[in-house]
Amino acid sequence: MLIDKNIPIITDFNLEDTPRGSRKDYWLKIISDGFANPVCIPLMVMRGIKDGPVLGITAAVHGNELNGISVIQRLFNEVSDEELCGTIVAVPVVNVPAFIRKKRRFNDGVDINHIMPGKEDGNVSQVYAYRFIKRFITHLDYLMDLHTASTGRVNSYYIRADMEIESVQRMAILQNADIIVHNPPSDGTLRGAADDLGIPAITLEVGNPSTFQKKLIRSGVEGVHNVLCDLKMIEDEITEPVKKTVLCEKSYWIYTDTGGLLSIHVDLRQLVTKGELLATLRDVFGNMVKEYFAPEDGIVIGKSISPVNQSGGRILHLGIIK
Repeated sequence: MLIDKNIPIITDFNLEDTPRGSRKDYWLKIISDGFANPVCIPLMVMRGIKDGPVLGITAAVHGNELNGISVIQRLFNEVSDEELCGTIVAVPVVNVPAFIRKKRRFNDGVDINHIMPGKEDGNVSQVYAYRFIKRFITHLDYLMDLHTASTGRVNSYYIRADMEIESVQRMAILQNADIIVHNPPSDGTLRGAADDLGIPAITLEVGNPSTFQKKLIRSGVEGVHNVLCDLKMIEDEITEPVKKTVLCEKSYWIYTDTGGLLSIHVDLRQLVTKGELLATLRDVFGNMVKEYFAPEDGIVIGKSISPVNQSGGRILHLGIIK
């Protein structure tokens, strides 16, 4: 991995390395590759003149989730370190090995957002996850983790958050998202690892993979801006939503039980009623194989866009409205 020699390589994040009223970039070493070269993640730090919270922002925990990278870049261009109270620390690419390969998963095939907080003496992906948590996440007061849909799927702009925690609920509502899903984190995610450390955290699902989407990037920047205002880290007005956010008490994916060519007949953010036709499956000759109907009332959070579907393939992500 080629490292810019003008940017210092560090093995841990220390707030005092960045002077007050300044911005600095670092390479944070996590592991070494087969040539004993450092595998580093990019770390961006903006420290205000006055004391305040440390807000962490992460993106590309999955290597093909790009919108969050642009959210972070734009935020650092728009916020002034001289007016900031506290510190913004951001990692635009968490999963460097996957990012380089333009893949979702780590180079051993593992989804690192399912194995957090990793293991100190584990395999390569577990060690990577553990050191990232230890060397970066433990220094935060708040965390906003930016994601997108997976390959072959599209998402609305939605938030996953434990809405029973007041500070987390507040962060989620401030995103002005299409949908918020109440989702207590206990599934090996980065958000869950932060929660276990007592760090209020939300997951932002900002659009689709492997592309930059300007409208959704703007929405992501707006959401972070609102949190900065709410935490009194910047003096500005909170941007109010132009439409009401839909709150879901839970959500789940609907799957096929046989293979074929899938056609989905509902759109993102569409309200559906129990028994409504969601999708049809045909064989390669065009014959109808099966129809799929809504098991209950809900809203479409995300859906598959890949017609070729095997048994157990995803159809759509259904949110159940509170």
